Amino acid sequence: MNPGAAIRSYSLNSMRSEAPTPGQRAWRIVLTMAAAGYRTGVAVRAWTFASGLRGVRRLPCPVICVGNLTVGGSGKTPCTIALAQWFQARGRYPGILLRGYGRHGSGVTVAADARADHARWEAVGDEAMLLARHLPGVPVVVGANRFQAGMEALRRFRLDVLLLDDGFQHRQLHRDLDLAMVDATDPFGGGRLLPRGRLREPVSSLGRAHAIILSRSDQASDLPGLRRCLERIAPGVVQILTRHRPSRLTELEGGEERPLSSLQGRRLLAVSGIANPAAFHRTLTALGGVVAGAAAFPDHHPYAPADLSQVARAAHEVRAELVVTTEKDAVRMPVAPTPEAASAPPIRVLEVELEVTEGTDSLERLLMGCGGGTRG
Repeated sequence: MNPGAAIRSYSLNSMRSEAPTPGQRAWRIVLTMAAAGYRTGVAVRAWTFASGLRGVRRLPCPVICVGNLTVGGSGKTPCTIALAQWFQARGRYPGILLRGYGRHGSGVTVAADARADHARWEAVGDEAMLLARHLPGVPVVVGANRFQAGMEALRRFRLDVLLLDDGFQHRQLHRDLDLAMVDATDPFGGGRLLPRGRLREPVSSLGRAHAIILSRSDQASDLPGLRRCLERIAPGVVQILTRHRPSRLTELEGGEERPLSSLQGRRLLAVSGIANPAAFHRTLTALGGVVAGAAAFPDHHPYAPADLSQVARAAHEVRAELVVTTEKDAVRMPVAPTPEAASAPPIRVLEVELEVTEGTDSLERLLMGCGGGTRG
């Protein structure tokens, strides 16, 4: 079965929709034509790498890529954090490379160095700041050219493994291990390439991966069906199951920790500027919260004081007792709110960790195979 047929055979309730209006049908035709052009460009690019017309540069240490096929979050940042901690626990010296999506600047920038000195999120992007906060002592280096960023990281710091965050499509850089994240709640981004859907490249590209890491597998509507589908798309590629485990609840202002149980039975306004807000809402519900309303912003949205005023109004409208946001959103929120925002219910920040629920041994064997052994 070809990949397209495999996707069609796997049906998610979220993919079902009402019949489109005439205007929607016309717009879909335009997007489909644009997606066809995008597909041609992706195919030509892939051919240039396969034929050797475009070279691949190699850094002088193992490189492990954590990426995905779709635009938007699938759990790459929590996965990168977990991998860096795994290497640290074995006496290794990991560093992290990423593009720094949404930052104001160019060139190679150090988001955090080995002393945990941090840059501002506007200069390096929210994901870089989140990595730096969770990984004290792990250099986080940002740059569109990951080879240059890697060479700068190796020049400045004592490193023996580099983690490439969101680099599955950055094929100019050799990687020793390719880990492809797939969000089990929305695995194929609508099943279509950009701009009609959210796929950066065809799903058959999963065959390049050494392992497929299924994030939010505990929230999948049909996990066995999805696993069969992925096996048809990428035969023989290891599948590892994970979940986003809530780990901490803190106050936005001051950072004081609150028990996760404090959400139980409380009316919540969920605030997020992420690719998959529905998964965030399900997590809050699983913790016993009542999601009375939601304020959704675009992915990587840079919050302004006026946005928090909007959040305050929405919280009052739904009689929310608490406002809860994601850790990645909290990085982008202003510290000093407007008077209107100050009248809103308290804002709590929910932190999550990536927990492997199946396939730990397989993942560790892959890591050990590319320099993950304990330093003697």
